[in-house]
Amino acid sequence: MKNYRNHYKKNRFRNNGDRSFKRNGGHQKFDNNYSDLNEFKRKKLNRNINASKLVEKYTTLAKEALSNGDKILSENYYQHADHFSRINEKQNSIKQEQKNNENQNTLQTKETENQNEYLEIK
Repeated sequence: MKNYRNHYKKNRFRNNGDRSFKRNGGHQKFDNNYSDLNEFKRKKLNRNINASKLVEKYTTLAKEALSNGDKILSENYYQHADHFSRINEKQNSIKQEQKNNENQNTLQTKETENQNEYLEIK
């Protein structure tokens, strides 16, 4: 048997999808404006925060949790700090490799320029 809209009081404990949705006022929010959907999504973390700042943040939180007597929470924060310290090391190694590559490229270009000048002089 179908549940018709005019008989909604008979099945008031049954969750009819569209009726409960309209009753909560949701139909007005989702008509044409999809930017309102963002308020239901999880907050995005700011990914521009330095990993070193996050290491400091989680180590201080771990120390505070340990001083409050919560060893499990402090260990959790220490694990977060360890994770971000690894990310920080990885970023530093990538930057160092890029600097080394740039230095090698500049040395090679200087050498080729010197060779070209030497050949032009002869």
